[in-house]
Amino acid sequence: MDSLLLALSGDFLGTPVYFWIAFIAIVIGLLVFDLGILHKDDHEIGAKESLTLYGFYVAIAMAFGGWVWWQRGAQSGLEFFTGYLIEQSLAMDNMFVIATIFGFLSIPRIYQHRVLFWGILGVIAFRAVLIGLGAALVYQFSAILFFFGAFLVFTGIRMFRHQDETPDISENRVFRFITTRFRVTKELHGHNFTVMQPDPKTGKLVRWLTPLAVALIMVEVVDLVFAVDSVPAVFAVTQDTFIVYTSNIFAILGLRALYFALAAAMNRFRYLQTSLAIILVLVGIKIFLVPMGIKIDTLLSLLVTLSILAGGVLFSLWKTRNEPDISAEQQPKTGQLEP
Repeated sequence: MDSLLLALSGDFLGTPVYFWIAFIAIVIGLLVFDLGILHKDDHEIGAKESLTLYGFYVAIAMAFGGWVWWQRGAQSGLEFFTGYLIEQSLAMDNMFVIATIFGFLSIPRIYQHRVLFWGILGVIAFRAVLIGLGAALVYQFSAILFFFGAFLVFTGIRMFRHQDETPDISENRVFRFITTRFRVTKELHGHNFTVMQPDPKTGKLVRWLTPLAVALIMVEVVDLVFAVDSVPAVFAVTQDTFIVYTSNIFAILGLRALYFALAAAMNRFRYLQTSLAIILVLVGIKIFLVPMGIKIDTLLSLLVTLSILAGGVLFSLWKTRNEPDISAEQQPKTGQLEP
């Protein structure tokens, strides 16, 4: 018993082991509750259910952040909430790309949650690798923060310049690679990611990917690409690996629940990308100043990020107040799935 208590009180990446165990237990519990109880059977998730689930995930994240504040002090608590808000802000653009993928592949809403749920497992793994690598780089070469900052500023400016462009999924390299290198069915087969069908040349039964599997692979790749922006952004707030990782995962869990409400009215958030671009530039400047010994107050960063995000949402809703809601499924497609 003494050895167990000693192990739990030990540190892993600068944080007591029991903090990590508590976090992992909460995430596993949420995933089991989500798939095993709430979505045991496939069904369409409406905007009301989506917003309710999002509120639930936000409440869990706030409670966890409050526990961090109580156990580790106000500074750690503020860093968690700021990192959480920054990740939520930047990952919203991710949600719109995912909606475009679902629309292009004609994935019905009844199966979209299945893709997003299994995609979370990839997020948990990939974010752990990226954050661990980023933390190691910052620890060994603090000057890497200059690169992170410059990259975020460049990305923010690029996002602002290309904010009106809609990605052409048919020309996407990942999509082209999957559809030319693997056997992919033209139609869905329920909620299955793969199916056994005859090979057109040999007639033997072989395994094919379904459009649902294509969607899952592309969603994972999209998240990995966006993580290259969002992970360095949180390092502008703190270099504490525990805070960076937990704030990222809680933010993604919440946004995946919010996805269905956002996707139901994609056109109503037309100007949100402008606020996200501004946040990226400001965060890039903030992280660029860290190696120079200039640290911007965490509470100020939290309030500024919240204000810019809220402003982007409210301005978008006001400017599009007379427009009908257009969902991802109603967006024009840019191509078709190839066998």
